[in-house]
Amino acid sequence: MEDRKLTVRAVERALDILMCFTRSSELGLTEIAGQIHLHKSTVHRLLTTLEEKGFVVRDTATEKYRLGLKVWELSTHLSKSDDPAVLFLRGMERLRDRLGETVSLYLRDGKDRLRIQAVQSNQAIRRVAQVGARLPLYVGASSKVLVAFASKEDQEELFQDPEWPDMPDPGSYMRMLEEIRERGYATSFEEREPGAAAVA
Repeated sequence: MEDRKLTVRAVERALDILMCFTRSSELGLTEIAGQIHLHKSTVHRLLTTLEEKGFVVRDTATEKYRLGLKVWELSTHLSKSDDPAVLFLRGMERLRDRLGETVSLYLRDGKDRLRIQAVQSNQAIRRVAQVGARLPLYVGASSKVLVAFASKEDQEELFQDPEWPDMPDPGSYMRMLEEIRERGYATSFEEREPGAAAVA
């Protein structure tokens, strides 16, 4: 039993290391250790294993790590038949061509939203959306839609989460969600980035 616990713990730690790269493409040993709150010696051993298996690559010049080709190899075997990122791509491209703006597709993942597909605008000045970006659910037009159409149980779980910001006027926020459900869309202006607006 103890051996099985240790094995699972090691796997969890290795996955925690890989998840660090959802926030940055290159990371040093100290940065990774700080993010997952482990000793550098432990992280170094795990990184060495991941490197041997091809899941991370170490730059010998900078001593920083990045994701390896094994991650891409795994991604090629994702199911395509019911993958929203594939199913809606043509429609997203048509919408981009009609509006001239960047189009993103998000899924709710716990208390975050995850960008699973993006079609970039063809305009010279545009908002570049990176696939795989993880963003909080409490800000932005897409977040409002995902929260508005979530179940009551999921909404309560989100609002009670310690990381969810305090709402100065919960009543106004709930009325906003109701309005979004009625009209079927949400808007935002400079909620995450200066000069950026969105409709979802």
